Amino acid sequence: MRIAITRPQAEGERSAAALRAHGHDVLVAPLMHVEPISANLAGDWSAVVVTSGNAPLAARANANLLALPLYAVGARSAEAARRAGFADVTSADGDVHDLVRLIAARRRDRKPLLYLAGEDRAADLVAELAAHGVEAAMRIVYRAVTAPFPAALTGALRDGTLDAVLHYSARSAENYVAGAAAAGIAPAALAVRHVCLSAQVAAPLSAAGAADIAVAKQPDEAAIVELLGPSGG
Repeated sequence: MRIAITRPQAEGERSAAALRAHGHDVLVAPLMHVEPISANLAGDWSAVVVTSGNAPLAARANANLLALPLYAVGARSAEAARRAGFADVTSADGDVHDLVRLIAARRRDRKPLLYLAGEDRAADLVAELAAHGVEAAMRIVYRAVTAPFPAALTGALRDGTLDAVLHYSARSAENYVAGAAAAGIAPAALAVRHVCLSAQVAAPLSAAGAADIAVAKQPDEAAIVELLGPSGG
């Protein structure tokens, strides 16, 4: 299949490599780029929590944080945490609700957790943890900034050469809808097949009128690769 990935560049390239290994032709077309935000991470924490692969980088120069256990929402964020220098990493292999259940079941230290977060979040992790009697403090360490709609993506959609567009966040799906409208190619952009990480990611596309939407069984890249098949079947 000829596939477009709308993730930020670094994540998009990693996803593209995985998909190319399964025989797909991939266009990396970022609709966002990530900017770090300086934050005070000092505190007496019991563990670190991340729900994005962009978050662990904020701790890579902080030896005290790197020595703590880290809970990640899924495989990608866990991998990013290890690359940043965390050694004790546990993945929930699911969504935020799975992450909360994992932390509530495993937590022993009563000191608060440090949640490294992005400016835009799909769920209120701190409140969900509090409902389980777990205290956490959030620090915003990055933001996703809308990028211009790539000319290569505009051309591929206009020419009808794409079989599918992959969406990994609701924000990128919103940017896709808005960018396609601004580029004057909304009908073509909505007509292509859309493969989404979750139902929440798919919502902006559905609301805009896209009809051919597939949602991964699990919110991870392995489920997306499985959905596409080894050669797009």
